[in-house]
Amino acid sequence: MSKRSEQFAITLAQLNPTVGDVEGNAAKARAARAQAHADGADLVLLPELFIAGYPPEDLVLKPAFQSACRAAVETLARETADGGPAMLIGSPWVEDGKLYNACALLDGGRIAAIRFKANLPNYGVFDEKRLFARGPAAGPVTVRGVRVGVPICEDIWLEESADYENIVECLAETGAEILVVPNGSPYAREKSDLRLSIVVARVTESGLPLVYLNQVGGQDELVFDGASFALNADLSVAAQLPAFEESITTLRWSKTDSGWRCNGPIAPVLDGDKGDYAACVLGLRDYVGKNGFPAVLLGVSGGIDSALCAAIAVDALGAERVRGVMLPFRFTAQVSLQDAAKLAKALGIRYEVLPIAPAVKGFEEILSGTFAGMPRDITEENLQARARGTLLMAISNKTGAMVVTTGNKSEMSVGYATLYGDMNGGFNPIKDIYKTEVFRLSTLRNSWKPPGARGPSGEVIPPDIISRAPTAELRENQADQDSLPPYDLLDAILERLVEREEPLSSIVAEGFEREVVARIDRLLNIAEYKRRQAAPGVKVTSRNFGRDRRYPITNKFRDSGKPLPEPDDGLLSRASRGSAEAFEG
Repeated sequence: MSKRSEQFAITLAQLNPTVGDVEGNAAKARAARAQAHADGADLVLLPELFIAGYPPEDLVLKPAFQSACRAAVETLARETADGGPAMLIGSPWVEDGKLYNACALLDGGRIAAIRFKANLPNYGVFDEKRLFARGPAAGPVTVRGVRVGVPICEDIWLEESADYENIVECLAETGAEILVVPNGSPYAREKSDLRLSIVVARVTESGLPLVYLNQVGGQDELVFDGASFALNADLSVAAQLPAFEESITTLRWSKTDSGWRCNGPIAPVLDGDKGDYAACVLGLRDYVGKNGFPAVLLGVSGGIDSALCAAIAVDALGAERVRGVMLPFRFTAQVSLQDAAKLAKALGIRYEVLPIAPAVKGFEEILSGTFAGMPRDITEENLQARARGTLLMAISNKTGAMVVTTGNKSEMSVGYATLYGDMNGGFNPIKDIYKTEVFRLSTLRNSWKPPGARGPSGEVIPPDIISRAPTAELRENQADQDSLPPYDLLDAILERLVEREEPLSSIVAEGFEREVVARIDRLLNIAEYKRRQAAPGVKVTSRNFGRDRRYPITNKFRDSGKPLPEPDDGLLSRASRGSAEAFEG
């Protein structure tokens, strides 16, 4: 065996593509290959569907887009005639009239091989079965004499079943020596542990080392955290790339008696509250940057939600691109005015105070005849929020700055937000953050700043805002919790209703009061129409109010709270069951 065949260098290009920017993504791939060439690498690996950007959704169905992606891949393939490293790059690919999620091996000036994704996810935020054809199982590709297996993302995630083919087993049986996996895996809390457990299972069953490359960056509501890693065949960590930042890292593998082995760099990985905060920052940064907004503005109320959003915005964009506007009414407490000013000073943002009393009074005068004889109620209170929304959107239209909305998941879940008022805007970085975590993240940010954050270090959110009890945080002269249970109780119930989809009877059986659970469930259901019209926002939990939780607005079903009846399998004859199976098959 030659010295060359005993060494194999793979460059991991953990990069941030932009959906639809085919030429820009190709330029990133080209630059990564140039660095790989300088590092003496044999192969440069890029994430899933990199040339298109991930996820491309229905954009990938456009023939013009498919053609642009293929043309870019062909151009990159011709460039590999320079004798530099081979490239594995993800791209949509049309063959025999079918569209595939593919990975192309570019080497020696040619497209040396194509591999298609076989297992297509169709759960949560994924909707690939309606976009792509299922690819066949295939053997490894050969790069510099090394047989490399290329399962694509979902191809390693589930065990073999009627719907999922064991691609890793197929690759091991057909001679693969090492597995490289291009991924588009979005961030969620504790996702790193889940990925590791999946990879451990695949390495254990195949006996092969595995390189897990994930993309990084924000795409609409999704945030991809990178955090790429590699395991040796003995399950030891071969390398760990950083999270939430681009990284081009070359791993040098050596051939041993037990197979290929690497001892690469090990970076710390952010998870838990730190991971959530970093995801909020990256999600906002890329939404603003990739959509071409020059700056952002937000209403600063002196409360904790807007304070946290302001800190996230400054960390994402820098203070010079963030504008805070205090919009007080006659019920606004002096302490709120003071705290808003302190926040703006600590963050170094532009800040102004625009009293809204004249606008609210004007609305009330216009409606006085229409509302004559009717008692004042929540309608008049909501005019305050709508006046604020109108003024913020006017500033946005005039300056081009995007409005950041500041509603947390707890209150948005139960409808405690006003459409066309405190919900309207371009993007909400804390849309998937429960109120109890809002307090935790605010405390965290005063003692820690994520790598790459552009805001100041140290205490940026006034302690008075954080220490103020939630029941004292006023919403126009009325505490939210005057009509909601305490936030720790509210969040515990919502987590069971939203993330776990637990029946009401199960939640009550855990010790929660039946009336409180039923009321929160009712509020959750009737607020669906509001959430449909809310701004997009960063997803950090397993199920947010975006693409992975789709409930009808018009919906008469309500959980009665009674124990669920056991199904009576005795009513189903064997013949009926067999007929159903035959029909489905």
